[in-house]
Amino acid sequence: MTAEKIRIKDIAKLSGVSVGTVDRVLHDRPNVSKSAREKVEKALKEMDYRPNMYASALAYNKTYTFHCIIPKHESEAYWEEIEEGAMSACERRRDFRVNVKMMYYKRFSYNTFVKATEDSLSEKPDGVIIVPSKLDLTRKFTDALHESNIPFIFLDSYMPDLKPLAFYGQDSFCSGYFAGRMLMLIASKEKEIMLMKQMKNGNVASKQQENRETGFKHYMRDHFPNVKITEVNLPLDEDKDKYEKILESFFTTHPHVHHCITFNSKAHIVGEFLLRSNRRNIQIMGYDMVNKNAECLRQGSISFLIAQHAYMQGYSCVESLFEAIVLKKEVTPVNYMPIEILTKENIDFYRRTQL
Repeated sequence: MTAEKIRIKDIAKLSGVSVGTVDRVLHDRPNVSKSAREKVEKALKEMDYRPNMYASALAYNKTYTFHCIIPKHESEAYWEEIEEGAMSACERRRDFRVNVKMMYYKRFSYNTFVKATEDSLSEKPDGVIIVPSKLDLTRKFTDALHESNIPFIFLDSYMPDLKPLAFYGQDSFCSGYFAGRMLMLIASKEKEIMLMKQMKNGNVASKQQENRETGFKHYMRDHFPNVKITEVNLPLDEDKDKYEKILESFFTTHPHVHHCITFNSKAHIVGEFLLRSNRRNIQIMGYDMVNKNAECLRQGSISFLIAQHAYMQGYSCVESLFEAIVLKKEVTPVNYMPIEILTKENIDFYRRTQL
């Protein structure tokens, strides 16, 4: 008898229990004695029974809701691509009644993260995708998820001690080290590099950016210890006029600086300034293939972009929750995204939505 043609009554006959008992074992329901469960499991093994998980999930006729808790963002930002990927995966699994609800918090506004997580817990989702905030606040939320047996996935920043189902994002230290190597291919004769940061109260927006910077500085210390790294802060939540003044002042007083780097998706702030001020001998390197960055890359004010497949990250997070919760499959716990470099020669061939 083939595995596809095995019926519940065949399993019941071989194991010597009722059809109802077999059904409870197959669907992992309670009220089954240890001895009966062992008999059924032995019969399943002997018959080489492999359930059709897709068919079972469809037949179950349940609706699944996943929450995606991410920073509030502008249009065209990195996070928008995350959303596009998540919604695409949701659309792919619509036959299984999978829904994704986006929930937002403000970076550095920790009460908004707490509010989003409290709202999420009150709605009792089937699974959660989280871009972590402060460790203690994130831990409080994930402890509650563990207590409620709600699986969760970390996106962008990895906190392994909190025991997520999975993580999707770059190896940020390696990414920063790689960024240093690529930058110095064209800046090996420079004496000073500008590092553009966006901070609030002395902090950058994510642990991932911190780790990229650490990797970059390790590379520079290992290979170019005499190159000075000068930090320029464009404060978060400020208007463009203030950025303009900060950048004008820096480049006027540092005429020998020709190369800059940033570890966020806002390289275009500097890139657009360089184009407006006609400083064609200066370039910045940054992250993420958002449209404004791509245009600066094409026009030459951005030298390189490092892509981290934001769309793929959002898509894969939803897929992993789907596989774990709906199909009851094991998923890969740590999923590092490719570290890819984009230039004006290959930017138009990069397909951010291709999986």
